[in-house]
Amino acid sequence: MMELILLTSLLLNFASSKAQAPCYREPPPFCPTCGAGTVTELGGLKAYVTGPPHSKKAVLMISDIYGDEPPIYRSVADKVAGAGFLVVAPDFFHGDAANPSNPKYDKDTWRKNHTTDKGYEDAKPVIAALKAKGVSAVGAAGFCWGGKVAVKLASNQDVQAAVLLHPSNVTEDEIKAVKVPIAVLGAERDNGLPPAQMKRFDEILSAKPKFDHLVKTYPGVCHGWTVRYFVNDTFAVNSAAEAHEDMINWFEKHVKCDK
Repeated sequence: MMELILLTSLLLNFASSKAQAPCYREPPPFCPTCGAGTVTELGGLKAYVTGPPHSKKAVLMISDIYGDEPPIYRSVADKVAGAGFLVVAPDFFHGDAANPSNPKYDKDTWRKNHTTDKGYEDAKPVIAALKAKGVSAVGAAGFCWGGKVAVKLASNQDVQAAVLLHPSNVTEDEIKAVKVPIAVLGAERDNGLPPAQMKRFDEILSAKPKFDHLVKTYPGVCHGWTVRYFVNDTFAVNSAAEAHEDMINWFEKHVKCDK
């Protein structure tokens, strides 16, 4: 009951008349005890784990700069788990998630300490640990910062499928290198990934023969909308839910144990 009260309080304090929060101006709340899952160690990383423990199919969630503890992010993991996946959301930042509210936080220093190349290297032992537990099919979902990690996993066939949700700094060359079915979910209002760039990604993926992909731009939303929305804004909640459903559908289609 106390955890439910805490979660409700956090979300209400996070609520606003705005549909989405700018990444650095309004960081999300953190709640290390929230969610239906548990926190454990997997592949050398602390991870939030949720879903059927003996499932043969798993989804690796790779967060934005705020890590695995924001309650909305964990609720998305729980939602994916509800579709029958074992979901693992590691702490890729080793206890040092971005926190602009901390006066000692320096964005440039933080980014140097937490590169997506390191995130990719950290992801591989987690996938290996899942397979050692009997998982035979893994998908990757990358949010913002995590999108660049997920696209590397998709390029090296470390996973069976990938979903990039408002990814940051993903290049055309990285999209060209993708070798597994991929969905790219973008925001209409995202200076880092504008609709014109989304269109270019679609052209690149469409040129691959017999290659299943989805490139979708969601109207009226901003960067980060799938995990950084205000719970009292119906439009924001519904837009995020649509993207969550598209992500789950993609994994149900492509993350299968017979592969």
